[in-house]
Amino acid sequence: MLLPKKVLHRKWHKGRRRMLGVATRANSVAFGEYGIKSLDHGWISSRQIEAARRVLTRYVRKGGKIWIRVFPDKPITKKGNETPMGGGKGSPDHYIAVIKPGTVMFEIGGIPGDQAKEAMRMAGFKIGVRTKFVKKY
Repeated sequence: MLLPKKVLHRKWHKGRRRMLGVATRANSVAFGEYGIKSLDHGWISSRQIEAARRVLTRYVRKGGKIWIRVFPDKPITKKGNETPMGGGKGSPDHYIAVIKPGTVMFEIGGIPGDQAKEAMRMAGFKIGVRTKFVKKY
């Protein structure tokens, strides 16, 4: 699973999960020929990214290449079970990537279009936001 090697601050503020506008970076297919773009705001965990990567790898086999355009760098904390109120913030549990609408999350190249579309459709089921298949212009 993806996680940062080193972080400047171990615990971050949660922030508000609200409409933050559309993505201004990573909003077009840059490396491959096809991509999967988000249509919603959301958080994607490193487990979800890994599950989608496995699906894409299964479809590509040895013929193509995959690019992962998102990285989970935001730590999410969790307190232990049956912990009483107080006692401070919990320890980091997992990492997430914050996704805006229009972010291209995965790209794929070197395989036919219909096969790429099916691979991206299956990978979209593993991610917690609505997605759309896009081509390079």
